[in-house]
Amino acid sequence: MQPETTTYRMKDKSQNKRLFTATAIVFFIVVILCGCDSIFHKEKFDKNLLSGKWVSGTIYEYYDLSGTGYTWDTADDVTEEEAQHFSWTLEKNVLTQIHQMEMGGNIPKKYTVTKLNVSILEYHDNYGKYYTFTKK
Repeated sequence: MQPETTTYRMKDKSQNKRLFTATAIVFFIVVILCGCDSIFHKEKFDKNLLSGKWVSGTIYEYYDLSGTGYTWDTADDVTEEEAQHFSWTLEKNVLTQIHQMEMGGNIPKKYTVTKLNVSILEYHDNYGKYYTFTKK
């Protein structure tokens, strides 16, 4: 009877190891998924706060509530009257500008908004370029 008891104990230890491993894996997955909530969570901004004229150094942007706007850079000797027009949308934290080119065609630009209130607009693109605008 002694060998049979030893075999049973070995099976029991093997099952315990499998159970512990499975529990640890499930726990690890739950922790990872809960931590990813901050990655997948997209803050929602009020697009009404976007309307108006914004300035960052020599770059100006104007947003109309109708979803149109225009931008110009005084460093390039461009005035507001010569500004480049765009249409825009703000869905959660993604600001999309579709620039209308003079020679035809559209150029879409997407930005991730990180801050938007009555006086500050901050966003960045996927290439590491960050912008901070103040309302004028």
